[in-house]
Amino acid sequence: MQNASHTFSSLGLSETTLKALARKGFHTPTAIQAAAIPVLLNSHTGLIGQAQTGTGKTAAFGLPIFEKITPRGNHPQAVILVPTRELAIQVADELNSLQGDRNLSIVPVYGGQSIGLQIRSLKRGVDIMVGTPGRVLDHLSRGTMKLHQVSQVVLDEADEMLNQGFIEDIETILEAMPGEKQTTLFSATMPHRILLIARRYMGTYEHIALKPETADAELTAQSYIEVHEQDKLEALARIIDMEDDFYGLVFCRTKVDTANVAVQLQQRGYAAEALHGDISQGQRESILRSCRARKITVLVATDVAARGLDIAELTHVINYALPQDPESYMHRIGRTGRAGHSGIALTLVNPSEARRMHVYKQMLKLPLKRSKLPKAGHVASRKQERMLGAIQQIIAQNTHEEFRNIAEELLLRGSPEDVVASLLHHTKQHELCHAHYREIQRPNFSSERKPNQFHSKNRNNKFSRGKKKRFTRAS
Repeated sequence: MQNASHTFSSLGLSETTLKALARKGFHTPTAIQAAAIPVLLNSHTGLIGQAQTGTGKTAAFGLPIFEKITPRGNHPQAVILVPTRELAIQVADELNSLQGDRNLSIVPVYGGQSIGLQIRSLKRGVDIMVGTPGRVLDHLSRGTMKLHQVSQVVLDEADEMLNQGFIEDIETILEAMPGEKQTTLFSATMPHRILLIARRYMGTYEHIALKPETADAELTAQSYIEVHEQDKLEALARIIDMEDDFYGLVFCRTKVDTANVAVQLQQRGYAAEALHGDISQGQRESILRSCRARKITVLVATDVAARGLDIAELTHVINYALPQDPESYMHRIGRTGRAGHSGIALTLVNPSEARRMHVYKQMLKLPLKRSKLPKAGHVASRKQERMLGAIQQIIAQNTHEEFRNIAEELLLRGSPEDVVASLLHHTKQHELCHAHYREIQRPNFSSERKPNQFHSKNRNNKFSRGKKKRFTRAS
């Protein structure tokens, strides 16, 4: 989402920064950039920025840092904390590409890389350090990193660091820094505990909360399908096959689920890949290049691995499993229905998730409709129609001449109907036959119950116990 009323030059950035942006082809700031950069650039006030993935948050906090620090200090002047090694590498790479002619040393530190290599990089001097909390603490305990010169600190993807249990580590790291510093916190969602940390460590701050693009129901059609857990893969296959040009992001809960779903889709012939925390940065970049080129049309990901993704014109977001909270649901479905393009957000709901789906619908006031899973025969018919259309196009374009001799030979051996049917059986029997899809029994439940059924006082109810515990910890 861009803000046409601003240009980068109107935000007060230096000529060096403007040249670097122009070289990257960036001319118009996104909404979060237009709102955050002047605040960070022209004051020492802290900032909380609430915006979804793909809105340009790295440049929003990175460009003001460039303007406020000088090259080649012995110790970090700016520290950016992120939840994963993938994001540490990604942010460091993006900052390097944005600094232009500056000679700033930007070093990522994260678990999984040789700490000896990182120590040598730190000894050579670092201006901006991008790191995961655990590895930063490791360096602090070894004495290989000192934070007494830090004037800028950024907590990126703060909600995810909270979810991964890094908050205590972050507090320890912040306490090792000078009291006088500008603190910036970016997060897609804003849990209560993050706000408590902001009040404790940030002093005076501004809070910028962008309206998520997912709120536009006209661009994103939202629905859910009730299905047993063991039938979700079959349901997903039918959803994909019903579309003429499926290009979507499938969210799973865990790394294991993500890998399993991607492998099973590949086995069924789909151009699918998994994106999760065990994927190397090189693999991640290769997968994303293939996805943007539409060589991969089904990207199966965890919430953490999908942070920072910006893939244009996705037709679908599929919640293979419900996210942990309503805000994460909104964050997920915001990946489609962007920049004037329509999109579909579809959630597969098993019996244990039905009540939570209803709560999300009520809390977020979602235009969420219950849909039926297409029947196997309907899906097969749709694929047959697409095949007939493709063949008709080949006939019209006359691009089949090289096969005419084979066709004439085959027609000598049987009737036209038998020849065509035999060819289809030989090449497409698994795709075009409804038997390719196994039967699915519709679950005997409905999430369209009366509200009081979702707030039972029965203490033996597992959902009630879990919800009570979760709210108690957050309070």
